[in-house]
Amino acid sequence: MNYSRISEFLLLGISEDPLLQPILFGLFLSMYLVTVLGNLLIILAMISDSHLHTPMYFFLCRLCFVDICLTSTTVPKLLLNMQTQSKIITYAGCITQMNFFLLFSVLDIFLLTVMAYDRFVAICQPLQYTVIMNPQHCVLLVLVSWMVNVLHSFLQSLMVLRLTFCTDVEIPHFFCELNQVVNHACSDTFLNDVMIYLAAVLLSCCPLACILCSYFKIFSSIRAISSAQGKYKVFFTCASHLSVVSLFYSASLGVYLSSPVTQNTQSTAGASVVYSVVTPMLNPFIYSLRNRDIKIALKRYFQVEIIKMSLVTTLKK
Repeated sequence: MNYSRISEFLLLGISEDPLLQPILFGLFLSMYLVTVLGNLLIILAMISDSHLHTPMYFFLCRLCFVDICLTSTTVPKLLLNMQTQSKIITYAGCITQMNFFLLFSVLDIFLLTVMAYDRFVAICQPLQYTVIMNPQHCVLLVLVSWMVNVLHSFLQSLMVLRLTFCTDVEIPHFFCELNQVVNHACSDTFLNDVMIYLAAVLLSCCPLACILCSYFKIFSSIRAISSAQGKYKVFFTCASHLSVVSLFYSASLGVYLSSPVTQNTQSTAGASVVYSVVTPMLNPFIYSLRNRDIKIALKRYFQVEIIKMSLVTTLKK
């Protein structure tokens, strides 16, 4: 009877303190709105301005879209549970949430890797940049990233579907995270653990190695530049990307490599908030605040929209 088919899980969330629920609800709602609006503005700016139709902004536009999808996978359900004071998520809903979270979180890593490769080609091989990073090649890189991650998330979900769960499973997390779900299975999880660590090495550590290798060669090229202004300009173009990579990897790798063995579920959930909610929220600010091209594009976009609104108002009158 303890191994009967389970129909739902219980998500314990960030904190079970009822006094903190209104504060957490307001905090996560604010972060979600900022994430969606900020990334949408970046996407609209890059679509509307032809000057931003370059490989670097092509990949950044896709990263902003994936960030919106990543936060939309977890935060709305968390807000709904807080509002209704319910911790229940159905079995099918849990597997679906886990599948899409895996898809978009690892796709984030792939896009960050592709962006590092783009910077490497632009700085280390500038004369061949337009040939190497042509539109077809850029689209192919994005398509391959999507295909690999769709296959990975699908295989991980199938591996979880084969597991047996006891009744009344309580997940000490705010979403159905893969490690947490696997750790609460009653059947043997050896194959799942092997799959998780193998995926962590191939889909997280290998891209990180590619990013580090790209920036090692970039910094080697920077040393060859004689003028201090030239060095600053090259480093400035990479600073935003390096900030996002550092923030994302420091939290995500810590969670996926330590959660199967650690007993501190609060620290795991907190680290998950950093890379699944905070990083997507900060990306628009990191990439736009010190980026003159995006600032100009946003200014032009709002000017056009204001003119359109004034013309519509005038015509109505």
